[in-house]
Amino acid sequence: MRFRRVFYTGVIVLVLSGPFLSAQETAKNPAVPAAAQARVSKFGQYSGYSEAKYDSWVRTSQYLTMRDGVKLAIDIIRPAVNGKPADEPLPVVWTHNRYRRAFLAKGRLISIADSYDIRNLLKHGYVAASADCRGSGASFGKAVGIWTPEETQDAYEITEWLAKQPWSDGKVGMFGGSYLGVTQIMAASKKPPHLKAIFPAVPLFDIYSVGAQGGIFKEDFVRTWSELTRRFDVDEIAAPVDDDKNGVLLKKAIEEHKGNRSLIAAVSPLKFRNSRDELTGAMPNLVWQPAGYIKEINESGIPMYLWCGWYDAFTRDGFLMFRNFTVPRKLAVGAWSHSPKDADILMEAFTLLSVETWRWFDYWLKGIDNGIMNDPPIHYQVMVGPKQNVWMTASQWPLLEAKDVPYYFGEGKSKSAKSSNDGSLTKKVPTGTEGKDVYKVDYSATTGTTTRWDNTVGGEFGYPDQGPNDVKGLTYTSAPLTGEVAISGHPVVHLWVASTAADGDFFAYLEEVKDEGLSLYITEGALRASHRAVQAPPYDNLGLPYHRSFDTDVKDLEPGRPVELVFDLEPTAKAFKAGNRIRLTITCADKDNAATPVLDPSPSVTVFRDAVRASFISLPVVSSAEKEASGNFSLVRIFFLLLLVVVLVIAFTLFMRSRLKKP
Repeated sequence: MRFRRVFYTGVIVLVLSGPFLSAQETAKNPAVPAAAQARVSKFGQYSGYSEAKYDSWVRTSQYLTMRDGVKLAIDIIRPAVNGKPADEPLPVVWTHNRYRRAFLAKGRLISIADSYDIRNLLKHGYVAASADCRGSGASFGKAVGIWTPEETQDAYEITEWLAKQPWSDGKVGMFGGSYLGVTQIMAASKKPPHLKAIFPAVPLFDIYSVGAQGGIFKEDFVRTWSELTRRFDVDEIAAPVDDDKNGVLLKKAIEEHKGNRSLIAAVSPLKFRNSRDELTGAMPNLVWQPAGYIKEINESGIPMYLWCGWYDAFTRDGFLMFRNFTVPRKLAVGAWSHSPKDADILMEAFTLLSVETWRWFDYWLKGIDNGIMNDPPIHYQVMVGPKQNVWMTASQWPLLEAKDVPYYFGEGKSKSAKSSNDGSLTKKVPTGTEGKDVYKVDYSATTGTTTRWDNTVGGEFGYPDQGPNDVKGLTYTSAPLTGEVAISGHPVVHLWVASTAADGDFFAYLEEVKDEGLSLYITEGALRASHRAVQAPPYDNLGLPYHRSFDTDVKDLEPGRPVELVFDLEPTAKAFKAGNRIRLTITCADKDNAATPVLDPSPSVTVFRDAVRASFISLPVVSSAEKEASGNFSLVRIFFLLLLVVVLVIAFTLFMRSRLKKP
């Protein structure tokens, strides 16, 4: 595996918590009284609502004993003035941490107090805490799965313990991202009486749709995640708690961790959404996830702020949670990946995250009327180009103004791709009866090793030019756009196919082709043909096709017989520039990211694009200068035609008058 993708110090901790600061350091700038600051409270900006009374913090750590006797390690970070902790009860925010609550890096202890996104909270009077999940960090116990009922019950007990401490005012919130984002939502399903608000960043909703997208196992993603957690559990160990001076208890905990069940071992046998886990007897793809507890989460009434990214592996999940949860909620989606690597994007993401976390907890835990709930419920970034992204707001999703516009696979060459077909993408509905493209499956096709999937488990991020991958599939490319086309929502592919094999994996990539030929990745979707059956979803699926993928739903292809595959791509908000092209690429493999069975010889796949079996992608268009340009051209043409008619009429009238005047 590509371990070089994972930073020694734990990139996931960085992603979830933000840039490091010095532990227990005094603030470099003196606190400015709130009265002297302008009162500003809007997305990404906050000042004047409270004073930064504290300039440092004090960290202590200990073990908590759970109902079954398992001891969990927890850090308590209390705000302080000149090193003296606050003597007044304060609200508490905490994170249920799967990736070590604290660890040593180059001889220095790193805890959540070193993270940017809680600095404002500590300075403005919040106690922070971080607990190692059972089977991880310095906690005892064994991990048998992810987000298990035992782990979720721990979250309930920790929340209630925090509420009862003398330095706590009884109001508790939760924060953190990725795994730590999901632990918050799962905790809410248990309805802890003192949990008043949560702020889950980049969380998932439905694990099967992520780990087995369209029925296709994301083996590299799951294996890397599995190996990363194993390293944190056993090799790159957590810091011991205060009373464990010689690390004896930590060593005992690590010995128990060696019995942890690897994630890849737990997940890989679960081929279907209703697969049963032999060890626990549970159906993890139905119950070890927020999607299995919609009713309970809504009953809790616990407000949540969902923080997501367009290039995350869990992008769709954020919108599904916003739609299905009815608690007070917010959603923000930026033009970043799960763990941003670009310095500018990282700074933008975590500056905004820090401010919004602070605003959220001030409102729900301190009762400060800062107006955050009067803001539009959704903030999202439209991707225009490097350094040109634009923040927009919405009251609901999908957007009311988004219109589904079909772009059909067409005949003729686009003269923009070196693929075997170089097909066209057009709004013109197919009229012929013979339109089709035949493709010999190329199993070497790949989107690379720095994808949204790699980045979600700590790898690098940055899609290369997709031209080399386009060559290995079928491409359908529009003519150069005469004006900007902006989409915001969920593209959906309708793909009519036949194959010489009994099954096959189909990947669809939406790309923007720049005028110089560079092909830029925008988003993707995938479906295994045998999982093509569409059923009624168990939750509001935003009107998108839902593939239940139970074992009873699977149906092989009949070689040579056409079937329709309908599946959505990860949502996006993108403005395609005038002069560029829109491209959809179809492949049958993504070797670095998906576990597609390799057949020998490679099967032949036929993609149909005729009047009866029209293949197309439906794009959620919110504005199109092409349409406006076309309309303006038509109006101008009509104007000149009318003007010409008037001129001709006048000329004819003058001519007839001159004839009548002649003797």
